[in-house]
Amino acid sequence: MTRIFLDATTCIALGTVGELEQLTHFSGEIVVLSAVQAEVTTEPAQTNLSRFVSRDAVATTDPTVHDRIHQAKEVLDETERNGDVVLIAAVLAYTAADRPIGIVSDDQRVRTTARGLGATVTGTVGVVVRAVEEGLDREEAHTLVRRLDSHGLHMTGGLRRKAHSLIDDAAE
Repeated sequence: MTRIFLDATTCIALGTVGELEQLTHFSGEIVVLSAVQAEVTTEPAQTNLSRFVSRDAVATTDPTVHDRIHQAKEVLDETERNGDVVLIAAVLAYTAADRPIGIVSDDQRVRTTARGLGATVTGTVGVVVRAVEEGLDREEAHTLVRRLDSHGLHMTGGLRRKAHSLIDDAAE
């Protein structure tokens, strides 16, 4: 089974608007590593994420990550252990073992690095599109994108148009 690791960017975006349950539309085990969860400090995202982790029995640890922290720091040119480092450590561990891994992040550096190392990558918009594929109403999805945009995701006009186009395609 694929493990899907969430980044703080997506947890903050969806948590701020109370829509973390959209993450349950993925087929795989959702993981919010403790270093990532610690980066979600704004409310209501922090409380909503804590509830989501508890209510949906979301994993917060992965034993394979620890062995790759040093390598991930080198890859990212980081000196401290942080959410980005643990996510890339997970990618390094899983791809080395030829195991499937997904990363959900809106951080361009994390996305580019994870994709380059062999992970499947999506972002908050991809979460909404996946929810539409699993039955979320098209208009509800468009409304969700507007809510995300107005509460901190700050989409460019091009990304907003692309999000609406992907939602429309998924709804058909």
